[in-house]
Amino acid sequence: MDGNGRWAKKRLLPRAMGHKKGVEAVRNLVRSLRGTGIEALTLYAFSTENWGRPADEIADLTALMKHFIRSDLDEIAEAGVRLNIIGDHSAFDEEAVALIEGAIARTADNREVVLTIALNYGSQAEIVRAARAAAAEGEVTEEAIARHLDTADLPPLDLLIRTSGELRLSNFLLWQAAYAELYFTDVLWPDFKPEHLRQAIEHFSGRERRYGGR
Repeated sequence: MDGNGRWAKKRLLPRAMGHKKGVEAVRNLVRSLRGTGIEALTLYAFSTENWGRPADEIADLTALMKHFIRSDLDEIAEAGVRLNIIGDHSAFDEEAVALIEGAIARTADNREVVLTIALNYGSQAEIVRAARAAAAEGEVTEEAIARHLDTADLPPLDLLIRTSGELRLSNFLLWQAAYAELYFTDVLWPDFKPEHLRQAIEHFSGRERRYGGR
């Protein structure tokens, strides 16, 4: 989900307003999932590298996360959404951790769709952790590493969408994206609507997936 800062800059607004609009985009997207047949949606909300941002911006992002959980958890739970986290969310403050873990527990039995939020997540570190865990068990194989990834209980990644015109993966789901289809759009994240997701899915549906075969 990229482009919050540029969205705000284009409108001569503080970056915090871009992040706020980005949260609204998340809300609208999640609401649109019901009945679509989409099993899982993973959103890259905060990377391990994002700790290098100014302290006030990190505080704004954390406050928005708390607000989103408080304001939207009832609706998410009633819609059958199961909340899942990848990355190390324990790095956030105690209040945020308590809210996150409460939301996970409340939605644990939901089966409509899995909404995974990547918080304090970096794919390279994830792969290192998984490889170490596999080594501790014995032989390091692709299957053993996959079992220890943060996403081990999620369906295989089919489609990876990058917004705002950036043409890189930025340390997101690198292992999982090995045979995923990639879709890049110039739309800034705050402007990303359910119709943009539908367009991406339509584009994905027209591709032939060969997984290295002919």
